[in-house]
Amino acid sequence: MAASEENSALFPIFIITIMAIPLVPYTVMKLCRAASKKSKIIHCNCSECLRSGKYRKSIFKRISKFSTCSNLTLILLWVVMIFLVSYIKNMSREIQVFDPFVILGLEPGASDSEIKKNYRRLSIQYHPDKNPDPEANKYFVEFITKAYQALTDPISRENYEKYGHPDGRQGFKMGIALPQFLLDIDGASGGILLLWIVGVCILLPLVIAVIYLSRSAKYTGNYVMHQTLSAYYYFMKPSLASSKVMEVFIKAAEYMESPIRRTDNEPLQKLFISVRSELNLDLKNIKQEQAKFWKQHPALVKTELLIQAQLTRESADLPPALLGDFRRVLELAPRLLEELMKMAVIPRTSQGHGWLRPATGVVELSQCIIQAVPLSARKATGGSTEGIAPFLQLPHFTESVVKKISRKKVRTFEDFHDMTLQERAEVLQQVAGFSSAEVQDVEMVLEMMPSVTVEVRCETEGEEGIQEGDIVTVHAWITLKRANGLVGALPHAPSFPFHKEENFWFLLADAASNDVWFSQKVNFMDEAAAITGASKTIEDTMEGSGASVRETSAAVREAVEKVRGGSRLVMGKLPAPAEGNYNLTCYCLCDSWIGCDKKTSLKVKVLKRTRAGTRGGLVSEEGPIAEDGIEEEEENEEEEYDDDYESEYSEDEEDEKDTKKKGPAANGKVQKKGSSSESSGSDEE
Repeated sequence: MAASEENSALFPIFIITIMAIPLVPYTVMKLCRAASKKSKIIHCNCSECLRSGKYRKSIFKRISKFSTCSNLTLILLWVVMIFLVSYIKNMSREIQVFDPFVILGLEPGASDSEIKKNYRRLSIQYHPDKNPDPEANKYFVEFITKAYQALTDPISRENYEKYGHPDGRQGFKMGIALPQFLLDIDGASGGILLLWIVGVCILLPLVIAVIYLSRSAKYTGNYVMHQTLSAYYYFMKPSLASSKVMEVFIKAAEYMESPIRRTDNEPLQKLFISVRSELNLDLKNIKQEQAKFWKQHPALVKTELLIQAQLTRESADLPPALLGDFRRVLELAPRLLEELMKMAVIPRTSQGHGWLRPATGVVELSQCIIQAVPLSARKATGGSTEGIAPFLQLPHFTESVVKKISRKKVRTFEDFHDMTLQERAEVLQQVAGFSSAEVQDVEMVLEMMPSVTVEVRCETEGEEGIQEGDIVTVHAWITLKRANGLVGALPHAPSFPFHKEENFWFLLADAASNDVWFSQKVNFMDEAAAITGASKTIEDTMEGSGASVRETSAAVREAVEKVRGGSRLVMGKLPAPAEGNYNLTCYCLCDSWIGCDKKTSLKVKVLKRTRAGTRGGLVSEEGPIAEDGIEEEEENEEEEYDDDYESEYSEDEEDEKDTKKKGPAANGKVQKKGSSSESSGSDEE
């Protein structure tokens, strides 16, 4: 019985030891990470962003930022540990080790006369005849009397002084540090133990597995429904423009689950009147077009109107219930647009290429949603391929302001951006009527806007040229610079109610054939992950080429310095196409800013296969080299974009132009001799 009580008393110590092994190092790591974290402001501080309240650090936002799942779990575990320490401390006071010398108030090695003297003194104090208190009687019988007997018996005293126990040397005992009620398997305690084993060892893992499998069967790793991906894949077309991308985007299963309320009919009708000009309705048959629009599924109508409310900045008058749906639509938008982009660049053609036109349309829709700019504002006007959309993302800018400054020969956003600070201030104050504070807001946003440069090359590793069937390595460095010195930052988006990180899409594409050869998402926020990825990629590449350890280390150090300087490495492989000359374009598209996209031309010459090996093999043997097939050159950034963007708002006319002018390129596929564009497009669909 004493052994079981001792084991039960050790159970809290066992639990606190198991908890402390992972908890203490994890807490130290969290504290060190929090202490070393730099408090750098990476968001826009203009008056509009501050007024939006997204970055306001109120007490509730501080608590919500601190009260993450990991932090709350950490605090809870420390509270449990403190409780266990307090419990053990109180329990140690109650558990007293039997020490006859301490009980009788003697020093170890006391004489018999001293033992008898102290025993008589304690007997007068605790004997039942002298003290009627029951507790005194219990203490006298269980402690004082036993202590006196243990010390007056010569053998018991010798054993205690020698071995610490009156009965002599004790054997080694082992026990289980579990509560006593779990160790008693008889009666009700046995049932409790059985239920505990079944619940913890069988039912709990089973419930977790069922929840995980049910959720994973419905959602992808990016928390997007599988049904949404299927719909996006089915409705994606090679000639889809940004004005048509909206029709595909709103077909997400998450949006189809939006609640339909009768009370929303009237505000949606008012919203429809406000945004009707942005819905691409045929004005000649406006009544039929309106009737056709309202005959769609109610969830589709509601979602499209709410997105148009964001684009036209008409969300202020929405009722509370509809405003909640509006926030839900915008919260899901970045995640769904990313998956829609993947569906656009996923290999579709026989050569394994994606589609360029819908990919650029998805990015343009994302930019408009984040910046709350109508799609109609992107129509080319004057010498600007982007229209007035880049101006409208600046604070305090409206269409009337753009018209005013355009009279002063500021026709494009590039012209406005390239002006000096003094020139811009004069134009904004004298022509547009801006105050000094508003001019400062504009300058602050211009300093936040990223400027991207791309260095790209294509090569066959270990060879001097590209031949048919080679595995071509795309190697690109994307460098981002800002006037304020930041690298990773949150975009200026006061009308978007959630935090949104900048993402860039690198596309290596053939604009003539509408093919995307290679695509990759690039992010500048996590520098540590970028350093790790670039170091590993460069190290693997150098080792594969047979470089020495010193050369590999030097290349890795150079890559790390580039990443710290604001560059990101993009690397991938693709199969070389058939023999010929290819005029490719490298696109670096930002999903948050309008007018910050970068295009770089790249000429690739693929030679006829002369090296040994089968065509299309992954490994090419060395052989005679005809000539180097790669050249890079920078061209005017605005030339090809005029044709591309015109196609986004007159899809039929562009298709006719493609058929007449380009001939062999249609429906996202390079046509071979004897094949028609219509048949290839239908096969792909």
